[in-house]
Amino acid sequence: NNNSVLVVAHRGDWRYAPENSLAAIENVIKMGCDVVEIDIQKTKDGHLILMHDNTLDRTTTGHGKISDQTLNDVKKLKLRNGLGIHTRHTVPTLEEALLLAKDKIMINLDKAYPLFDEVYELLEKTGTTKQIIMKGNQPVKQVKKEFGKYLDKVIFMPVINLHKDGAETIIDGYMKYLKPVAYELVFDNDGEEVQRLIKKVRGSGAKIFINSLWAELCGGHYDDRAVEQNEPDESWGWIIGQGVKLIQTDRPQQLLKYLRERKLHD
Repeated sequence: NNNSVLVVAHRGDWRYAPENSLAAIENVIKMGCDVVEIDIQKTKDGHLILMHDNTLDRTTTGHGKISDQTLNDVKKLKLRNGLGIHTRHTVPTLEEALLLAKDKIMINLDKAYPLFDEVYELLEKTGTTKQIIMKGNQPVKQVKKEFGKYLDKVIFMPVINLHKDGAETIIDGYMKYLKPVAYELVFDNDGEEVQRLIKKVRGSGAKIFINSLWAELCGGHYDDRAVEQNEPDESWGWIIGQGVKLIQTDRPQQLLKYLRERKLHD
């Protein structure tokens, strides 16, 4: 639906459940989000788990590198919430998360690019390949070389830093050789050149994915401006005005309310 804006929940509903937990995923499914973003790490014995950091210290009751721990070690730990308080929740495996999300929500896999051969085995096992959005900031020729056999199996979304030198050359390469269905665009300002490149990408027919997580990712039009400063039109409204169809947010509930009030989401 060309009128709809899709809501991408960053690490799930981490304000009301530990980030990257099954509860955080389940909450955003119930809420009506369209995509959940999750992060992947690998244990010492080769299991893929959900965690953003490569260490246990911030988000669990454990300590040290994940690569030094077995899955059994990790499963004994409890997840911490956003305030650092330990909860009843445990670290999920990627397989557990995929089975929970199956046929319910799209999944944006972060930190999965170098592990994707192993990831894909789990996608096939769980029957979730059609729900997956992969991303990477590599040039198109590198992606085709390293990731080519998966490009017709999952959605690949390039990440382009619009404020950096060479951004347009990277965009042109993708437009010529891959024609992605969506681009993740990152920009630390909202000047004329940034807006020109956004318009160029949109003109290719691709969808645009913007992070409203913090100011440096979206030229200052971020979540806290919408919620804490009570300027949603200057934040999410500005982003939508650029023709954006996917917004990744740390405030999924508030963004859904904003979109529904404007008939931009079911």
